[in-house]
Amino acid sequence: MMNDVPRAPEERSLGELLSELTTEMTTLVRQEATLAKTELSQKAARVGKDVGFLVAGGAVAYAGMLALMASIIAMLDHVMPLWAAALLVGLVVAGAGAFLVQKGLSALKREDLTPHATIESLSGERSAADGRATNRRAAV
Repeated sequence: MMNDVPRAPEERSLGELLSELTTEMTTLVRQEATLAKTELSQKAARVGKDVGFLVAGGAVAYAGMLALMASIIAMLDHVMPLWAAALLVGLVVAGAGAFLVQKGLSALKREDLTPHATIESLSGERSAADGRATNRRAAV
C-alpha cells in the first residue's frame, strides 16, 4: 500500500518528478493561454472603440458631402441665399467628420497589439523552470 505522506525531493522517483513536471507544465500553459486571451480581449476592445471613431467620422463626412452637393445644386438651380446656408453647414459638417476620422486614425496608429504581459510572464516562467531543472539535476 502506498503512503500518502509527501516525501522529500531527494526521495521521489523519476516517475513522480516527471508526473509533477507534466502537471505543472499543463497548469502553466492553461494560465498563459488565459492571460493571453484576457490581454488580447482588452486590446481588441480599445481597437473597437477607435474603429467606432473611424465609422462615425466617415458617416459625418458623408453627411457633409451630401450637404455640399445640396448647396451646389441649390446654387445652380436658383441663385439665392439658400445655397450659402447649405454651403456653410456642409463645410462645418465635413470639418467635424475630418476631425473624427483623424482622431480615430491617430489612435489606431498608437495602439500596440503585442501581448507584452504574456511575453514577460512566459519569459519569467521559462527562467524559473530552467532554475528548477538545474537545482534538481544538482540534487541528483
